[in-house]
Amino acid sequence: MKNFLSIFAFLAMFATVSKAQDAPATGGPEMKFDVTEINYGDILQGKQSDPEAVRVFKFTNTGNEPLIISNAKGSCGCTVPSYPKEAILPGKTANIEVRYDIARLGPFQKTVTLTTNEANPTHTLTIKGKVNPKPSEESVPASSSGFGG
Repeated sequence: MKNFLSIFAFLAMFATVSKAQDAPATGGPEMKFDVTEINYGDILQGKQSDPEAVRVFKFTNTGNEPLIISNAKGSCGCTVPSYPKEAILPGKTANIEVRYDIARLGPFQKTVTLTTNEANPTHTLTIKGKVNPKPSEESVPASSSGFGG
């Protein structure tokens, strides 16, 4: 009888393990970035509206369900992200644009935190660089054209 119970317990355990392996993977959306850090390098001071102020992070939804970005927040008011508001279907690519206020002089390193519907719902993107002052306009020497001479 003990052998029968042992065999029954072993078969029950084997059936449970086999069933667990047959269960489908949960899947879901998955955001995969080309890069998660962009270095602006040395740039000249300008306005936040200048094209030089924007960098683009490209990503693909490599999962099997639509990806939804519910929020994107810069680490300070000088870092403004924009992101797609519509769902990104599996296999499709999209962009996160980050605009830095290049009127601020000096080195910088800022982050953007994304919130998504993934199993691990947050991603952090980083921008860095150095804003240098614009060269001052050189004063133009007055011409000596011979007036009043």
